[in-house]
Amino acid sequence: VVTDKVTGLLLLAPFPHRENVEIHKLQTRRGTEIMAMYVRHPMANSTMIYSHGNAADLGQMYELFIELSIHLKCLEEIYGSKQDDVILYGQSVGSGPTLDLATRLPLLRAVVLHSLILSGLRVMYAVKKTYWFDIYKNIEKITYVDCPILTIHGTADEVVDCCHGKQLRELCKNKYEPLWMKGGNHCDLKTPQKIHHNS
Repeated sequence: VVTDKVTGLLLLAPFPHRENVEIHKLQTRRGTEIMAMYVRHPMANSTMIYSHGNAADLGQMYELFIELSIHLKCLEEIYGSKQDDVILYGQSVGSGPTLDLATRLPLLRAVVLHSLILSGLRVMYAVKKTYWFDIYKNIEKITYVDCPILTIHGTADEVVDCCHGKQLRELCKNKYEPLWMKGGNHCDLKTPQKIHHNS
């Protein structure tokens, strides 16, 4: 991210500025900066908050886990988004902050969980109970989410077994029909080939 010297806008280098894309640096209570991108579509009637699945960024994701709800105020105050127009989308490790926020927002339109995890520890070990030191305790939090939840998982996921998605879906109070992507791995579910193959 760079600052344009003429306009003062934050830009994603090396991509040219687009009128419908805004980049923000959000300050957490702990002084960490979290980058946020707002992409405006003229026909949109909902706002999606996307929590990425970058496992190498766990420190930042933990900050996001704690601070995400505070920055939802940015959407409300700057862009006029209301809670019942918001869809939360969490991919992989991003399913943790997504479910954490969803437990505290009772009026959400929906939640999408893509290549989701039962918990951080359960990705590595087949434990039966949740320990105090486990991170992203999705298996416990999902039962507190009232809005509809869509689960998406690849059947050939080599990072997080598809059983994570299936087990969490069973615990949902309000669920959409799942998308089990036949032959899909952990990070290829959004590619045009995979979407076309499964449609």
